[in-house]
Amino acid sequence: MIVIGSNSDVATAFVEKVLKEGNRFPIVYLFTSNIEKTAKLAQHIYTKYEQKCEIVHFDLTKENDYTKLNYIDSELLFCAAGYLGKNSEEGLYDDWNTKQIVEINYSKLIGLINHFAEKFEKKGSGTIIGLSSVAGERGRQSNFIYGSAKAGFTVYLSGLRNYLFHKKVHVMTVIPGFMDTQMTADIETPKPLTAQPEQAASIIYKAYTKKKNVVYVTFVWWGIMMIIRNIPEFVFKKLKM
Repeated sequence: MIVIGSNSDVATAFVEKVLKEGNRFPIVYLFTSNIEKTAKLAQHIYTKYEQKCEIVHFDLTKENDYTKLNYIDSELLFCAAGYLGKNSEEGLYDDWNTKQIVEINYSKLIGLINHFAEKFEKKGSGTIIGLSSVAGERGRQSNFIYGSAKAGFTVYLSGLRNYLFHKKVHVMTVIPGFMDTQMTADIETPKPLTAQPEQAASIIYKAYTKKKNVVYVTFVWWGIMMIIRNIPEFVFKKLKM
């Protein structure tokens, strides 16, 4: 199993859910830019589940040599990498902020997933699970830089699913709404619309076993985004969202 963004609360919860269900892997590869923090996770997984892990140092803001990853083999890739950055009002004209958001959520991320997608294609098997966001469904003034990167990632996963379907590889897009994670710790979110990482992991795992294509972490967000997507543009542009 390959885990990209392994320090994400949802990634941690998903790995634990998979292992609790009795699944075991020769190695769980934990991709991270924070080795020290990931080492604690790897030790926890080994102690609790006797599952071996290997930490793979990988920084999505750097240029990377993918050939160094050729030794890694897997049947399941779970991607929870993400960077919220500053909101649009604070960070719109901050070039560093924009670059970080775009690289971590999209431009450098798809290169990494493509590397393993090619290996899955050659084997003719495997599953790729990618976490996108409701922010990518329509640009809103509060976070449209982040939303635009997630929109690109959603379209990428959709096209990859269409392409790899004929190669016997499944691609699943996960679209979370608000989640109670480290990334949203400084944001006050409405509790009825906010999922816990363990709740999200259970929903994602169930969808994975059923080979779903697109799954919303909580169904209420499907309804919310259906409404937001269908607001006429001449009305939508006047709203503060």
